[in-house]
Amino acid sequence: MIKNIVFDVGKVLVDFDWRGFMDTLDFSPEVYEKVANATVLSDLWNEFDRSKMSDEDLLKGFVEQAPECEGEIVYFWNNMGNCIKQYDYACPWIRSFQEQGYGVYLLSNYSRRMYSQTIEELSFVEDVDGAIFSYEVQAVKPEVEIYEALFRKYHLEPTECVFLDDNRANIIAANQLGMATILFHTKSQAEEELKSLGVGVAE
Repeated sequence: MIKNIVFDVGKVLVDFDWRGFMDTLDFSPEVYEKVANATVLSDLWNEFDRSKMSDEDLLKGFVEQAPECEGEIVYFWNNMGNCIKQYDYACPWIRSFQEQGYGVYLLSNYSRRMYSQTIEELSFVEDVDGAIFSYEVQAVKPEVEIYEALFRKYHLEPTECVFLDDNRANIIAANQLGMATILFHTKSQAEEELKSLGVGVAE
């Protein structure tokens, strides 16, 4: 029986529209590609979410991948919070589950720096029953450690949880740990799949 709803944050409760933000910066196509490949599309981005490295070392690592674009990378670094916008449905959706008696939790790859820059867009953090962000535990999905941190901190049974995430690898990992899972595409699609799991959705 499902007792708890566990949400990913990016692309589920908030938009992570880094492309849209970079489009506003008037980079040339060549610079756009280099900055993207050096930051959000680089392997180092996972370490950014993990936040075990210092901000200074992370920025240095990004710049080293495209030193000719140092100025543009630094500007993106200082203003990346503009990539995050809360979806209008996020807070009402969370409350609707809580009103039905479900526990609602967050499990997200989210860096320390991005969190500090986007706290106003994460107002629902104050409403949920618990949250684990990757920067807090220095582990990232789909690593087992971050899921286990959620179970341990909030005394959750995996088989009593359904996890919604837009990343297939994260869903597979959660499922292997015993959670029911939904690969998130849209709110309406997720609601239909929740109903199939016997999870009531408030009208």
